[in-house]
Amino acid sequence: MNIIVTIFLLLLPVFLLLVRRRRSSKRVPPGSLGFPVIGQSLGMLRAMRANTAEKWLEERVQKYGPISKLSLFGKPTVFIYGQAANKFVFTSDGSVLTNQQTQSVKMILGDRCLLELNGEDHKRVRDALVSFLKPDSLKRYVGEMGDEVRIHLETYRKGKQIIKVLPLMKTLTFNIICSLLFGLERGARRDQMVHYFQQMIEGIWSIPINFPFTRFNRSLEASKDAQKMLKQLISEKRHELNNNLASSHQDLITCLLSISGENNQELISENEIIHNVMLIMIAGHDTSSVLITFMVRLLAKNANIYAAVLKEQEEIAQSKSPGESLTWEDLGNMKYTWRVAMETMRMFPPIFGGFRQTVKDIEYGGYLIPKGWQIFWVTAKTHMDSSIFQEPEKFDPDRFETPASLPPYNFVPFGGGARICPGYEFAKIETLVTIHYLVTHFTWKLCCTDDFFSRDPMPAPTQGLPVQIIPRKPL
Repeated sequence: MNIIVTIFLLLLPVFLLLVRRRRSSKRVPPGSLGFPVIGQSLGMLRAMRANTAEKWLEERVQKYGPISKLSLFGKPTVFIYGQAANKFVFTSDGSVLTNQQTQSVKMILGDRCLLELNGEDHKRVRDALVSFLKPDSLKRYVGEMGDEVRIHLETYRKGKQIIKVLPLMKTLTFNIICSLLFGLERGARRDQMVHYFQQMIEGIWSIPINFPFTRFNRSLEASKDAQKMLKQLISEKRHELNNNLASSHQDLITCLLSISGENNQELISENEIIHNVMLIMIAGHDTSSVLITFMVRLLAKNANIYAAVLKEQEEIAQSKSPGESLTWEDLGNMKYTWRVAMETMRMFPPIFGGFRQTVKDIEYGGYLIPKGWQIFWVTAKTHMDSSIFQEPEKFDPDRFETPASLPPYNFVPFGGGARICPGYEFAKIETLVTIHYLVTHFTWKLCCTDDFFSRDPMPAPTQGLPVQIIPRKPL
């Protein structure tokens, strides 16, 4: 009898451990992790490029429910969606979720950009960026931004031409960023920088296997080249500051170099400047250009909305003297135009979704999400939810007439909470200024009635959205 008791006592801890593991494994969300490393990455990327990503995710929801596990870009992942999920992602502090992206993003953009930083480091770098990107600082650049837009659009003033809107807008937004944020003048160096960033973007969402001649490999090489160029640019800016040849708020780089901590030491490291400059370039280059492109498409297809935008913008144009630039006050009068932009982002969000990583084992929705797993959230799952937005397939800017009435964490094109995009105001100015000069100086007709667009990872209309553009009056 004593032997039996002894054996029982010896085996009891093993039994309890097995029971605990069995219970824990049952609490992990349902789903499959698929093949090692690859997981469901290829399936999701194919769905994004075929514009069926929302359907692909909905099939997961129908099969597994609102919370499910999968493997994306080399890591076990839990997909969640809805207002509560958005709030959880955007309000959880660093003790629950860390702001860590996929390995491909980290390797291309660097580990000191805002997408990777947490806690005090995140606050320090974000505050530094916001010191330049806040409205009070950006007011002075409205006129200069208008000049960049006019110079860019001047090419298309004479005669009827067929242009592709997306490449045109990508070049425009990149020129604006180079001129106003980084003080990089037009010329061969800026053109080379455009080339590097286009290659970097192609591999942002990739399986992080660095084989030669793959998209990911090309993106990594382009990232290295861009970082070398930015390092040289920073060196030049530092020299100008040290010799009183530049002001501390001449551009974003001089602003970051001028921020000092104790004993006049630079508060932001060179790597943090480089990595965040690359982040802002990619975010500003792609997101704003995508938004403006889809606005052009939607205005061409909605005559009443186009007429309302044109009326608002013509009233502003008529209040200006010949050659007079737009002002911050003018942008404040573009309320309807911005509602059109918000509705465009609701239906066609430039950012499909994003990732966080668990710092510890956490419980969410009745399931256990293990430490180190990714959390994957998707913008469109609330933007196109009929319980939040009535008739979500209908383009209706008036639903944003009183945006304060919209419950928080349902409309999240720029994120939310403490991690809302610091470039939000810059993107808003860029969009409003561009649309002003487009609608007041040009009309256009779609040359492709195909509504298809792919995500790679940003949405891109068929053939870059070719339109026949017709000048209305000189710029």
